[in-house]
Amino acid sequence: MLNDVYEDCKDRMNKVIANLEKDFKRLRTGRASVSLLEGIRVDYYGASTPLNQLATLSVPEPRLILIQPWDQSAIGEVEKAILKSELGLTPMNDGKIIRINIPPLTEERRRDLVKLVKKMAEEAKVAVRNVRRDANEMIKDLKKEKEISEDDAFKAQEEVQKITDDFIKKVDELSAAKEKEILEV
Repeated sequence: MLNDVYEDCKDRMNKVIANLEKDFKRLRTGRASVSLLEGIRVDYYGASTPLNQLATLSVPEPRLILIQPWDQSAIGEVEKAILKSELGLTPMNDGKIIRINIPPLTEERRRDLVKLVKKMAEEAKVAVRNVRRDANEMIKDLKKEKEISEDDAFKAQEEVQKITDDFIKKVDELSAAKEKEILEV
């Protein structure tokens, strides 16, 4: 019974960590990465299609992303979608391939990105704490319905707190690694 509470708690906290990692991958660090283009959707024959389903994405150099659409007639739409995205990247189209140069980050932009990383990490911590609160509520309900004793409820809450501390530590580690990556020149 309590194991179900712990497993649910761990599953939900793992989802928070996975979301944070996904969000961090989309942050620009001055290095080219195809994950920067995740989430970009192209209007392809009236359907909103993910960019990675329309083209080959590659990173031949540390500061260059190449996009080669399989259907050459879609190249204009791909270029528009990249310009419309909030990445601040300018695609260069030669008719067959789209090149995106990733400019080096300025010191001010790096500081802004570090602030954004800290904000994202804090939001993840809040989400983890919300999961903890929900788990503690489940434990209190079990105690109220006399399915567990008061001692078991107290031990269960301690266990949930240990799980929470582990996940908060993971968030801090991810955040520190991303900050180091951003500040690396």
